[in-house]
Amino acid sequence: MIEVTNLTRHYGSFTAVDHISFSLEDGKIYGFLGPNGAGKSTTMNLLTGYLCADEGNITVDGFDMLEEPKEAKKRIGYLPELPPLYKDMTVREYLRFVIQLKKADCDAVALDHILRKTGLTDVVDKMIRSLSKGFQQRVGIAQALVGNPPILILDEPTVGLDPLQRIEVRELIRSLGKEHTVILSSHILSEISEVCDTVLIIAHGKLVGEGSPEQLAQTGQASQQCSLSVKGQQETVLNALSAIDLVPIGPVKQENGLLSLTVSWPAGQDKREEIFYALAAAHCPILEETITAMSLEQIFLELTGEDKDAQAYEKVVAQLGETPVAEEKAASAQEEE
Repeated sequence: MIEVTNLTRHYGSFTAVDHISFSLEDGKIYGFLGPNGAGKSTTMNLLTGYLCADEGNITVDGFDMLEEPKEAKKRIGYLPELPPLYKDMTVREYLRFVIQLKKADCDAVALDHILRKTGLTDVVDKMIRSLSKGFQQRVGIAQALVGNPPILILDEPTVGLDPLQRIEVRELIRSLGKEHTVILSSHILSEISEVCDTVLIIAHGKLVGEGSPEQLAQTGQASQQCSLSVKGQQETVLNALSAIDLVPIGPVKQENGLLSLTVSWPAGQDKREEIFYALAAAHCPILEETITAMSLEQIFLELTGEDKDAQAYEKVVAQLGETPVAEEKAASAQEEE
């Protein structure tokens, strides 16, 4: 559906996007992640045709974005982080206005389908300014659907919404993914993990990770964690495990003859068999064993090179609402140096 080859964009001497290549298949939901200044928003603006690439090319359904921009853009619906709403219009007036702007083939039946799909039927004749933030986001998604484009690019579609509104918009995105290819940008990593089939992670202008969270975890270097409940005394259990290359994590709890502890080992190594035989030899049976998969947060921190402590995590999450302006500021600072 979308083919991106050696995509590059400079702001002066600063390289915001550095020879990125990827392809997006039809009928999937893609999550787009990257810390502040990483090039995420610039890449999204290149995909929509709002910016031109300095190098590389983008093809949308076989149409080159540079050589055939009208055909390429016609296949993309875009919701910016700040929806382009005219709040003194009713929902119906605004969507008719968008139809005229796009010169889209969208009759009354098609418009009614968009309204039903986005849950706007009951508010279609209300002024946009009188709607809640959640419904205004729905109007923004509705304008992206005008013309029934096969690709939807949604930039921070749940920003500023309360928890219930987030859930509603998330369900809407899932339903849209059944009929469209969706590219979703969000600073809420759990949201990306829940909604998206594939995650693309950008850092320092480069694509550093692509795949499902499970696939990304398998290629990572972070440790695998395993929680154990073992029948036996603490000293006996720890002595049995000491011969294995394991790292204890967190407190070790002993209660009623049961020992609870968590251990880790490097990614790509499975220590469960060694743990089983070591504890069996010590006559300490394992009553419960749980493998903890790497979270998307851990994967993100690892692939982007951020420190893996809580302070760094909070810093990254706070930065994930990137804008092209932030990238331009980074470029200006680079030029001044």
